[in-house]
Amino acid sequence: MIDVVIFDMDGVIVDSEQVWDDVREQLAKERGGRWHEGAQAAMMGMSSPEWSAYMHDEIGLTQSPEEINAEVVARMLERYRERLPLIDGAVEAVRRLAPEFRLGVASSSNQPLIAAVLERAGIAELFDAVVSSEEVARGKPAPDVYVEAMRRLSAELGRTAAIEDSSNGVRAAHAAGMRVIALPNVHYPPAADALALADAVIASPAELTPALVRG
Repeated sequence: MIDVVIFDMDGVIVDSEQVWDDVREQLAKERGGRWHEGAQAAMMGMSSPEWSAYMHDEIGLTQSPEEINAEVVARMLERYRERLPLIDGAVEAVRRLAPEFRLGVASSSNQPLIAAVLERAGIAELFDAVVSSEEVARGKPAPDVYVEAMRRLSAELGRTAAIEDSSNGVRAAHAAGMRVIALPNVHYPPAADALALADAVIASPAELTPALVRG
């Protein structure tokens, strides 16, 4: 019986992957980097130390990874202040599950960004644990962020479900031993081999019901 549900955030609650793409591409072009078409896909699921190192090493920004990270986060927060691109039905889905399950977040976003989204969406108080992959050793597809979220929630294997949108996210949740519900990202759809790891696939948060979570 599932009693804990852990949400990814980017692509599940907030439609932010394109925002990340725009912000990092703009920064790369401003700073003389070598942006390429596959950069966003390569960085999806990476922790902030990982993607900022990628921006330094692969994209060619001369600033330190720490400086790159700080600048990108500041620009993301500014974008969220201008407009928070919530996914239709996501807030309602969280509120629908909250009375039935203990909820957590396991996100590749930085903690300030997670906090900004959840607070502005009015759902921060519904989550008992919020973990950023910057707090663990490895980003997705490694299971570390989910393992830590389950630890903080005292969740048991076989009793925890994850809601994910990306290839690396689905792989991470599956590697952590969770029931995986995939909500494929429309802009960056997960690979077929990753999607095959999901226990259920939905097209909209409107389909995210307690019955579906329990399987």
